[in-house]
Amino acid sequence: MMWRKSSYSNPNGNCVEVGALPAGAAVRDTKDRAAGYFTATGPQWRAFLAALKTGRFDH
Repeated sequence: MMWRKSSYSNPNGNCVEVGALPAGAAVRDTKDRAAGYFTATGPQWRAFLAALKTGRFDH
């Protein structure tokens, strides 16, 4: 799987990586790649990205 680092990642390495899957996406923490990753279906991933873009998770 090809992993991509978020363009919003901090230069200190606190970031996530995303890998494309045939039916969705895989996400992992760059600080602990050995911990594995979680997956999301295409609709789940699109809903998550939409929530991020609207600021749903902002503090």
